[in-house]
Amino acid sequence: MPRVLTETDVADFRERLCAAAERLFAEKGPDAVTMRQLAAELGVSPMTPYRYFQDKDDILAAVRTSGFNRFAEALEQARDGAASVRGKGAAVGDAYVSFAFDNPHTYKLMFDLNQPLEGTCPELVEAGRRAHDTMSAWVRDLVAAGEMAGDPEEIGTMFWAATHGLVVLEMAGKLAPGAARSLHDRIGTALGKGLRPGA
Repeated sequence: MPRVLTETDVADFRERLCAAAERLFAEKGPDAVTMRQLAAELGVSPMTPYRYFQDKDDILAAVRTSGFNRFAEALEQARDGAASVRGKGAAVGDAYVSFAFDNPHTYKLMFDLNQPLEGTCPELVEAGRRAHDTMSAWVRDLVAAGEMAGDPEEIGTMFWAATHGLVVLEMAGKLAPGAARSLHDRIGTALGKGLRPGA
């Protein structure tokens, strides 16, 4: 008789499988990875992953959900820990760049893939929404304090696009190591000046 799995057993195996999947997806690309390869990576039978996930897309969604939630948590902590309203943007930007380069495989999977989400991956939808909110929350703080003027969502998207572009360029070897962080600081300063009330 198969062993009855506890909630802890299930959670532990899902976590191990997601960690293996994250690495294999990053190394070979999601299309090149099979459920059989994932099972072999963990030393289990080819059918074992199906006890925990419906298919490979389900695993990929779980990996990306975890990534977006960890990313959002890092940015939320940076915003909450900033010593001043003005320092929130810099803290969030630093946390963004640090997360991307500390977790390059995760970051690429989060943003390089597009999965059908509506009705099939509610956890991934929510994690993506949470991550998106972190990019405008600090802007809302500055607008409320009179330090910045404009639509927080639009401004947050501008900063997000600039930061993401720098990260991707450095990851692709188009910018020197460390350039994303220094250029991010300079772009942030320039955009911030232009977005002050009356600028």
